[in-house]
Parts: sequence; C-alpha cells; structure tokens
Amino acid sequence: MRWISFPDERFVVNGLAWFSENTPHLWRLPARMKPVVREPVWWLATNPSGGRVRFRTNATHLAIRVNYPEQATLHNMSLIGQMGIDLYADGVYWRSAAPRVVSAPQAGQHEQAYFEDMPALWREICLYLPLYAPAEVLAIGVNEAARFAPPSPFAVEKPVAFYGSSITQGGCASRPGMSYQAILGRMLDVDFVNLGFSGNGMGEPELAHAMAEIPASCYVIDFAQNLQDVEKLRAVYAPFLSIIREKRPDTPIICNTPIYATPALWYPETEKRLEGMRQVIRDAVAERRSAGDALIALTEGPEMLGPDLADGFVDGAHPSDVGFRAMAEGFRPAIAEALGLK
Repeated sequence: MRWISFPDERFVVNGLAWFSENTPHLWRLPARMKPVVREPVWWLATNPSGGRVRFRTNATHLAIRVNYPEQATLHNMSLIGQMGIDLYADGVYWRSAAPRVVSAPQAGQHEQAYFEDMPALWREICLYLPLYAPAEVLAIGVNEAARFAPPSPFAVEKPVAFYGSSITQGGCASRPGMSYQAILGRMLDVDFVNLGFSGNGMGEPELAHAMAEIPASCYVIDFAQNLQDVEKLRAVYAPFLSIIREKRPDTPIICNTPIYATPALWYPETEKRLEGMRQVIRDAVAERRSAGDALIALTEGPEMLGPDLADGFVDGAHPSDVGFRAMAEGFRPAIAEALGLK
C-alpha cells in the first residue's frame, strides 16, 4: 500500500462549497462564519453531510485513514449513518468504513480497507462523508501501481443547494449514501450541497446569505419544523427567500412543505401545526409568483412521504432509507424540470 495524504489534487471534493477556503477541514460553512452563526449551527457545520471525495482509479487495493474528533451519540441513527464513509464504485454501493467496536471509545484514528486484490480495472469512485459527526480524512491508500484520473463531470455544472433541518442533514439514513440528496444525486447525476442543520433549520438571515454565496443550479428550501410555531415561521420564511432572490435573481428556487409525521395520527394538534406551516410556505411562494417570479416552485412534502408510507420513518419524524428514497422520487420531477433534465 501507498498512502496519499489528503487533500491531494487527485481527489476532487464535491458538496463542500467552501472547501477551498477551509482546506483541509471538511466543514459545510466557511470558517469566517463561526463567530456569526449560533454555536450549535457551527458545530453541525463541522459534520460533512453531503461532502464527497471523487476520483477515477485502476487501483486493486483501496483503503482510507480517518480521524474522528468526537464519537457518535445519537440514539436514533446507526453508527455507520453517523460516522460512516460509504464507497460507491461506478454508481454502485460497495461497503462503508466506520469504527467497528461500539462498546469502545469511537473517537480517534481509524483505518479500513474497502477492497483488496481486485482486478486493475478503471472505476469511478465516490466516497460519501459522514452525516452526523465531524471527520478528518487523513489519507487514502492504494496499491503501488494504481493510477488516477479526474472523475466524470456531472450532468449539470453547478450543484443543487439544499437548506433545512435534521431531515435535510440526513437523519435518519442508515449510511451517508442514503440521504435523499445522495439518492437524488445518483438518479439525476447532479452535484449537491447540504446545508441541513439538525434541530436548527430556523431560517436565520445569515444562513440565507451563506446559501446565496453558492453559485447553485437550483436552491431547495425545506425548513419549518424546527421553529415549532406557525407565526415564527411566517416571520422568517419570506425574508429568507428574498435574501436569496436578491443575490440570485435567475436561479430556480424550490420550496418544500413539511412532510407528514406519524404522531399526527394520534395528535391532531401536530398535524394542525404542520398544515399551518405548509400554508405559510404556499402563501410565500404564491406571493412571489404573483409579483412575477417565474423561477420559484412549490413541492408538497406529504405527497412525497405521507400517511400511506408510515413505515418510511425511524421515530415518527425522521425518514428511514425507505422514506428518503420516497423523498428523492418526490423531488425528482421538480428538480429535473428546474435543471432542464429529462
């Protein structure tokens, strides 16, 4: 094996919009925003959800060396979902690297082989980075004779940028390659940036300004539930859209209403609150369209993941892999239309 220190020009990093500014850190917001955003938002920004390392290689051996500054703590996600790094080869899942001993301390440096003694065929490699844990990729290991080439371009040059809450960040996918953006990215062959912040998708103006910095092909706005109150959502939703539109007048925006939550079956007040939030979003989109914004669209969360797919949830609120695939399928027509894809 030869270990190539990361970062390296042979490894393309996608999904981390400020990687060139933050290198070598795998952060989802630029370091200059640390004193600007709330402390939990910044910590979540150190979780590289949506980040990918891509390259082509004819390696017969492939391994990774990673340092985890902290251990996983969530009760409703698997260890691999939180801390794993998925390997896809030519668009097909191979396996995940993650700390293996749950009963022992999980933080620290870990090394794992993805494959050994494979034929020396050229493969398109994509490594999906952890959804819910800080991680530092230290090196990628290959056999001595391995060669590299740039990864294939995406169908659209610019990424789709997503903003939202824990569902957007990836809770509760079983592994990083199963967030709805990752599934959708493979469906449409598009790049994406994940600005989902668990429990903290509250529509702050500083996050709208950050999102507008990204030269995206489309913006997807999917926050509401973390605000807990319809009037609080009303106060921030339209201004959030205005900030993005002011800087990006010609970029499509897709606004998604909250998905169904299974407690609504037993607690009508839950569904009443969610429906109130959906109406706030519908009204904001309608107002912008009435004002002449033809590049804003609405998608309905319950049509993607509703009461007919209660098994698509982990804990009544967060989708499982089944739920995330349903969300990817639900978003697919609107995003494909916005990007001019068939």
